[in-house]
Amino acid sequence: MTNRRETDEARTLSAGLRVAVISSGPEEFSTIHAACTDAGHVPVAYFYGRSLRPGGPLLDDAGQTAASILPAVPAKTDLLLPGSMSGLALALTGYRPDLLVVFGFAWRLPPHVLAIPRLGALNIHVSMLPKYRGPAPLLWAIRNGDPTGGITVHRMDEDFDTGNILAQRDGIPLADDISWASYCTDAMPVVYELLRTALDRAAAGEAGEPQDERRATYAGFMEAAFSRVQWSDSARTIHDQVRTHRFMRTPDGPVARLGDTWLRLIRTSLEPAAGGTRVTCGDGKPLWITESEPGKRPRDGRP
Repeated sequence: MTNRRETDEARTLSAGLRVAVISSGPEEFSTIHAACTDAGHVPVAYFYGRSLRPGGPLLDDAGQTAASILPAVPAKTDLLLPGSMSGLALALTGYRPDLLVVFGFAWRLPPHVLAIPRLGALNIHVSMLPKYRGPAPLLWAIRNGDPTGGITVHRMDEDFDTGNILAQRDGIPLADDISWASYCTDAMPVVYELLRTALDRAAAGEAGEPQDERRATYAGFMEAAFSRVQWSDSARTIHDQVRTHRFMRTPDGPVARLGDTWLRLIRTSLEPAAGGTRVTCGDGKPLWITESEPGKRPRDGRP
């Protein structure tokens, strides 16, 4: 007698994969949905990651982001906001997905959750893995002044960003005045194409290529000291520090002391800028402050 799992697999082969999606914004959901449906697969549920960890506090913009996601959710497709790992696991089990696709989700998924989809889970990571593993790859690429970034689609395992690679591409421009919206213009078409390739490989049961551990680097969240500008740093380092905070939309940083005044730096320039304030940095090179506002002195005990 044919069991339920065999029946589900036969249905999947004829009708495409049942895909559950966990992501963090409308652009991500729309791109994943298009890649899945254009490949003949069916997104059965969307999950929005509203916190950085299970049971943790809501992200500052969780309500606004959830509202912005709703127009990207197709009719008759559920949008869920899990608050616990057990709730996420229970919901996933109920949707009986063949595959899970994740993009921009900070929770570490344990083995028992990754085992729920029949074909496992794929993650979309905004770097050329194994470079910049971790929760903040794009921030570190901007901070380090990288001119371009990459996208990798890989299989998920119990560690962060260590699974086998199914598709990746480098060369996405990281503009000087980068924002998430401007980045998406170049990155989302690449995500679409790479995910189409990865879906085909996953459906065929391909394992993908192991990562080279010798090349691995880690991209964690920005440390508290990164919110304070040190004029002893190089002009390039400070400029990229300001770029990173602007990309993060940090409300109160980075701050710098200029004479007796504390400023929050919003924009700087490595080239002469009319109306900008010129500052000589630690490497002897000038930096122009082109946009700023009054800032608060850090509470770190330093002058």
